[in-house]
Formats: sequence, C-alpha cells, structure tokens
Amino acid sequence: MSDDLVRRPSALRRLWLLLAQAIAIGAGVIIAWRAFGPAPFPVTPDVVAVQEAPHAGAATGSAPTTPSATTARLEAGFRAAAAKASASVVNIYTRKTPPRRMQNWLRPDGGDEDAAQGASSLGSGVIVAAQGYILTNNHVVEGADEIAVMLPGEKVAAARVVGIDPESDLAVLRVEATGLQPITFADPASVQVGDIVLAVGDPFGVGQTVTQGIVSATGRNRLGINTFENFIQTDAAINPGNSGGALVDGNGHLVGINTAIYSRSGGSQGIGFAIPVSLARQVMEQIIATGRVRRGWLGVSARDVIHEATGATGGAALVAVQRGGPADRAGLRPGDTVLAINGKEIPDTAGLIGETAAVAPGSNAQFKILRGRETVTVQVELGQRPAVRKP
Repeated sequence: MSDDLVRRPSALRRLWLLLAQAIAIGAGVIIAWRAFGPAPFPVTPDVVAVQEAPHAGAATGSAPTTPSATTARLEAGFRAAAAKASASVVNIYTRKTPPRRMQNWLRPDGGDEDAAQGASSLGSGVIVAAQGYILTNNHVVEGADEIAVMLPGEKVAAARVVGIDPESDLAVLRVEATGLQPITFADPASVQVGDIVLAVGDPFGVGQTVTQGIVSATGRNRLGINTFENFIQTDAAINPGNSGGALVDGNGHLVGINTAIYSRSGGSQGIGFAIPVSLARQVMEQIIATGRVRRGWLGVSARDVIHEATGATGGAALVAVQRGGPADRAGLRPGDTVLAINGKEIPDTAGLIGETAAVAPGSNAQFKILRGRETVTVQVELGQRPAVRKP
C-alpha cells in the first residue's frame, strides 16, 4: 500500500474533526446570543406599554397587550389621587343683589333679568375641617349677599363667611353639614418643579373636573395679583370657575389653592397660579381662630438692591421710614439695607414684606442691617399691619 493511500484516511479524519469543531463553536455562539444578546423587538414592558393601542390596519382578533406594571401603577395613582381630592372639593355659587337704584336698569342686550335678580357667579372651594370649614378665594365670595355650596354627593348647603383676607385673596366659609371629608395638606417643602399635580374644580360651571399637569415654577411673585404673592405656577388647565379649588399632588394632598390664570383670550393657556399650602394654611388657621388675619408691620418704603456685577438682587434698601413707626422707634433710617430677619435672608422687597408680615404684631424680630460698610443687628418690635380692603 502506497504512502499516499496510508495518509488519505488520516487527512479525511482531520477534515471531519475541523468540521465538527466549527459546528460546535457555531452552536455555542447561537446559544450564547440567545441567552445574553439583545432581545428581538418588542419584548420589554415599556415597549409593550406603548403598543397598547392597535395601529391602523392592524390585524383583528389578536390577543390584547397588557400594560406595564409601571403604567398601571401611574394610572391607579392618578385615579386614587383624583378620587381622594374630589371628595373634599366643592362648588360655590354666589349671588349679589344690586343697589335699589340699579333695579330698573336694562342690560345692554335689552334684558333686565340680571338687574332684577342680581349678579351671580361661581367658583370652587376645599373642605379643610370636618366642622364645615371651607377654604376658597376671596374674589369668589367678595361682596356676595348669598352663598350656596354644592357638597360632594350633590347636597346643597347655605354658607356664611367666617373671614376674608383680601391681601392674599383667601377666604374661609362654613356650612352646617355632617359627613364631610377634609382634604389632607401636603408638606410645603415637598413641592418641587416637575412634580405631577392635579387641579380639581368647577371650570365654566360644567361640573367638577380634574386636569393634570406639572409644577412649572415656585415662588412666583411681582405679578400684581395680590399683596402677598408666592405662587406655584402650573400648566394644569385652570379656567374660570376653578378659582378656590384644589391643586393636589400625586397622593391627593393639597399643595395649593388655584387662584389665577395668565390669558389673553380668557381661557387657559398653560400658565396657572396657585397660592401655596404654606400661606393658605397660615391664613386659614388665623381666620378660623379669630375671624381675621394679623400681620407684622415695619412702617417703611424700600427698593431692591441690585448688584452691578451679577444683576441679582440682594437685600432691601430703606428709602423712607415712617415717623413714629416700628422701624423709626428701633432706630432704622433711610439708607439702611435689610439683609436678614430672624436669621432668614431677605433677597428683595417682596421678601422684606413677606418676612415682616409673618411676625406676629407686638413681637420682637432681629434685623441684620448693612449701614454704610458696617453690618449691625437691630431689634425691632413690629406693629400691626393696617387692614387693606379691595374697593
């Protein structure tokens, strides 16, 4: 037998061994790819969730897809928050009887029904105590001769005004009713830009409505709406009739009282403002306790201090000091710059007004003052801020 014939089986055996190795390696790669490689589209819960609604032209009769656990939790969360808040939000109807001399006037369109019966308006309110206390906007009930409240369950009750605070645009009403569910107040410090919020109220009188958005900004002031402004801005739809209603977080807890919208056409344009729960609660508790709100008063005029290098404000410079007022008695004088009150920095005149008002009349407050180039501390006994009523 020749050497060539002897070597041929050996070469053939090596060829089969190489082929078997290649098959084994290929099989291993396929198994590894299936185990650890990227999955074919679509299998992840998020992808399935966005595929819930069938596309146009999709085959019928296919098994419905299941929402992801995350989507289900969000939906359930909104439902729970809306249900919780809605049980504490009421609709408020007011009627104002015109003066006697107006009763024979005709409306511009020729009718006289409104002149005879008086003007009516609507708004919303929030149940804050089981004893029948309801928090709303002052402008909802201002000047009203009659106030009716539509409670959850479509029960109507007459309401009386416990007290008003025009400078914050808040008011407290009371109804005689049982089984009321007060709203839960959120922690004011928990409200952050980007948080999901729900606005609950009675827009345009269509009935209780829930709209959803986010917190667009906090601490909005200098809008010329109220004397004391520290608004939460939201893009949740707020329309006429929502005033006095609740702005709540994802747990249904109150974060603000819906108050105003920015609009050039009279409708919602994604810029709504709510009084934060911190201010609302402070005013509410004083009104319930005493029927009015008492605030500290300094007796000065001031302007913002703008730093040339940065353009930012820092402190409030006193322009005028009322003779015999609290500031004058404490030795403050024009030219002084207020930097802090009771350790809290004063960024501008709005901060000066707000922090001064937060101190109880008759109490002493420590003012950190910049006088020339020297920083001094002055103790001031604050007076009571004069009552201001809107015309």
